Amino acid sequence: MVQPPHPGVPEIRGITLDADGVPISALLAEPATQPPRAVVVAIHGAGMRAGYFDSRTRPGLSLLTLGAELGYTVLAVDRPGYGLSFGQLPEGQSIAGQAATLHAALADFAATRDTGAGFFLVAHSNGGKLALAAAADSHDGSLIGLDISGLGSLLAVDPHQLPGRGHHGDWRRHWGALRLYPPDAFRLGRALISPVPDAEAQQGPLWPELYPGIAARVRAPVRFTFAEQEQWWRFDEEAVAALRHPLSATRTTVDLQPDAGHNISLGWAARTYHLRALGFLEECLLAIDAAPPGPRLVSRPTPPDSEGADSHHAEAQRAHTYA
Repeated sequence: MVQPPHPGVPEIRGITLDADGVPISALLAEPATQPPRAVVVAIHGAGMRAGYFDSRTRPGLSLLTLGAELGYTVLAVDRPGYGLSFGQLPEGQSIAGQAATLHAALADFAATRDTGAGFFLVAHSNGGKLALAAAADSHDGSLIGLDISGLGSLLAVDPHQLPGRGHHGDWRRHWGALRLYPPDAFRLGRALISPVPDAEAQQGPLWPELYPGIAARVRAPVRFTFAEQEQWWRFDEEAVAALRHPLSATRTTVDLQPDAGHNISLGWAARTYHLRALGFLEECLLAIDAAPPGPRLVSRPTPPDSEGADSHHAEAQRAHTYA
């Protein structure tokens, strides 16, 4: 998946980060002519690799290329138990362990590179669990926000149907209708498939129980996206309310991505979704730039009777106050 240099196209190269002695493999794309405005950290889901965010099926679908073109450094990491870290972490890690390893890897990255305004996490599926856990433990002000797709808090399947060590679950739930993907997506996607580590598989069914406690400690803005044909997680009105509730102290947006299945970043909708994710990053940066001096600007929670999947109404109703 590593792309050779080409005029006008950002270079994408593989790098290795040192997470307190654990090697973390990653793909890196950087702006060609300017310091980065921020670092987008892309975190893949279960049974995938960092290349999930670097689709080669059609020009414009790669988050790494798009982000670098817009002035961001994009760092797509292999989660603990995947890629180079498999040798030391063959069983993977718990969500809390993954968060600690990610923090160490990003500290190594920041030690030698310009990170601009800080880190912004774009995560898919199980990677969203790691993103939320990392945000819950982030206290140094370097986290700008999170954009998570393919993850909810209430399962739409029985727990035993979730991907495990020896299986990836029902492929139709991962993909949805085949028309939602370019023809080469499935052939090229084979190179991304990786076994689900045992620790991750064992903890997967516990997410509905773990989510409220983790989410309650998140303070950075969060945007959730559900694909139109999402089949692993519920995103009805009740489920969206349950997703929002523990994040009552956080600016939270919930969106629906039309014409997409669970693996949004490998489908035709990849560019649309990535532009929306980076648009949310722009909003987070704007809030930082526009914040008045003195008291910190925070969001007042949306009233319970106005919660729902229509983020446009939620945004219109959101008021601000001073902390």
